[in-house]
Amino acid sequence: MHPTARAIAPHYLLLLFATFFFLLRSPSPVAASGDVTLLLDRLKPALQGAAPNAQLATWNASTPLCLWRGLRWSTPAGQPLRCDTAAARANLSLAGDATLLLSSIRLPAAALAGRLPPELGAFPSLESIYLAANSLSGAIPLELGNAPALSELDLAGNALSGALPPSIWNLCDRLAELRLHGNALTGAIPAPAGPNDTCDRLHLIDLGANRFSGSFPAFLTGFRGLQRLDLGGNHLAGDIPEPVATMRGLQMLNLSYNNFSGQLPPGFAGSSFTAESFLGNSPALCGPPLQQPCVSPSGLSSGSVAGMAIGLMAGAVVVASVSIGWAQARWRRNRVRRAAEEGVETEEGGEGDSEGKLVVFQGGEHLTLGEVLNATGQVVEKASYCTVYKAKLADGGGNIELRLLREGSCKDAASCGPAVRRIGRARHENLVPLRAFYQGRRGEKLLVYDYFPHRTLHDLLHGGLESRPALTWPRRHKIALGAARGLAYLHEGRHGDAPLVHGNVRSSNVLVDEYFVARVTEYAVVGRLLVPSAAEAVLSAAKADGYRAPELQTMKRCAPRTDVYAFGILLLELLMGKKPSSAANGGDDLPSLVKAAVLEETTTEVFDPEVAKGVRNPAEEGLVQALKLAMGCCAPVAAARPSMAEVVRQLEENRPKSSRSALYSPAETRSDAGTPLYS
Repeated sequence: MHPTARAIAPHYLLLLFATFFFLLRSPSPVAASGDVTLLLDRLKPALQGAAPNAQLATWNASTPLCLWRGLRWSTPAGQPLRCDTAAARANLSLAGDATLLLSSIRLPAAALAGRLPPELGAFPSLESIYLAANSLSGAIPLELGNAPALSELDLAGNALSGALPPSIWNLCDRLAELRLHGNALTGAIPAPAGPNDTCDRLHLIDLGANRFSGSFPAFLTGFRGLQRLDLGGNHLAGDIPEPVATMRGLQMLNLSYNNFSGQLPPGFAGSSFTAESFLGNSPALCGPPLQQPCVSPSGLSSGSVAGMAIGLMAGAVVVASVSIGWAQARWRRNRVRRAAEEGVETEEGGEGDSEGKLVVFQGGEHLTLGEVLNATGQVVEKASYCTVYKAKLADGGGNIELRLLREGSCKDAASCGPAVRRIGRARHENLVPLRAFYQGRRGEKLLVYDYFPHRTLHDLLHGGLESRPALTWPRRHKIALGAARGLAYLHEGRHGDAPLVHGNVRSSNVLVDEYFVARVTEYAVVGRLLVPSAAEAVLSAAKADGYRAPELQTMKRCAPRTDVYAFGILLLELLMGKKPSSAANGGDDLPSLVKAAVLEETTTEVFDPEVAKGVRNPAEEGLVQALKLAMGCCAPVAAARPSMAEVVRQLEENRPKSSRSALYSPAETRSDAGTPLYS
């Protein structure tokens, strides 16, 4: 080598090394461009899929950042970006601010039909992802487990497939809720990579209604903060480990409809878990709380089995009698604490509290007392206990729905407060959320909801609308499934409180949007807020319209199974296209019509012609199964009716074949959707 070359070589190598090191340390173009650019370049194209999406269309530079649907932002200092003023909502320059950080994505039931991109885990301040009830497909990206700040992840009700990446447990130190219910995930549920992961903050895991296989994921018993665990509706098999029965904080457990076998751990005998937590497994699964006794290989006499059963029952009674007082006291304390923490009174009236006060809930933080009281409204409906207004907020704040409760129809102020807070905590994509509650000094009371410009199911079925789209069976099935999911959520208490009963399930209380997504409204108002006389007026109307369960003589006895009966009538209404009514009222008693058709062997004639159109085989398309389910819901004896969770499971299993490729929640493909409900 030439001497000059030998002298230059070390310097050349040093330069190459420095250049390589600089490239490694330099941020990528994506990272350097900020969250807004990453959102537009990577996240938006991936989520919307092949066709444009109405919600994601707002994510563009010509729209002010505060009006981008489903997003929340924060400053580098961690403060939320204020979007509660007209100036902020009109500010176009915010979209060019590379320092703003994405903190939340909330797009449930938004017709998303793409996939989850790996870049979803690259947002440094993203705390919550709510993409439930869409049609997202493909695998959950491994990179999602590297999200630095993620604490809530809800991907339920999509079409995600493949294995659950083990990296998901990397989020354990901050993740509080993990919802993957109702997808098509397969394989064994993977264990965390670290041996000592206890996931202290993770209190809810919902992996139900997937296709997971293998044994029970024993590592979950080490999650010390776990309160709710749903693994139902999978293909898990083998024994249920003993530590599951001794998990201290576990309040809800669903292991139903798997293939578990063997003897249930003895700890379940005296626990609060009922047989419903274990239904639908292998016949070899035995032991309390199931009614299937376990028999040793040598066999036991009937007297021995009876003795064991009596002993176990006696032990359960002793344990229950000792702990029931403690449990009730603890429940009351927690209820009071939660009521104090949630539903904060955000604003009071003028001097001496002359204007009353406004209590706001999640999603209503932007509302003020002045805005609500000064909103210009028009009457859209008059009910027996309230008048409904469509109200427009000042300064382009959008529309809200106000329900002014009639004087004397609502309970006193002391009773109203705790009840309305329980209603306000309920959040589900198939419910119309309560955003705020106003209580005036003179006793006037307002319920504040989001305004949905959607027609009710009653209007679609019976309103004679000229512009009504064809209500095919897949579309009606989708509406029924959405309403069932909302009711099941209320009954299961997944809103962090005791279960709620709707009390007035009917087609006029189900809103349907342009993608045939159902949203249930007016839940728990009748039983929780109204005085007995006002509640009984609602019950009388339910009886006249055929929705009242036979055993329901007074609203005080309203229970989840009475909601199930009313839902059964609603499902028959969807299938038959007839307006329900009681026989005493001279109308169509729908269950009686079905029974008569069965006796006359003319069952297929009960279906609405619009439902049967294009259906070659009603059994294969789920029509017959849906009719049987509806009649089961309308069983005269309440104990014979299924739970709403079981109704949801059966509806999910019997989706029309023609639409299984496009998950109903929320959208169909454009070729299936046809004319939108609303133009």
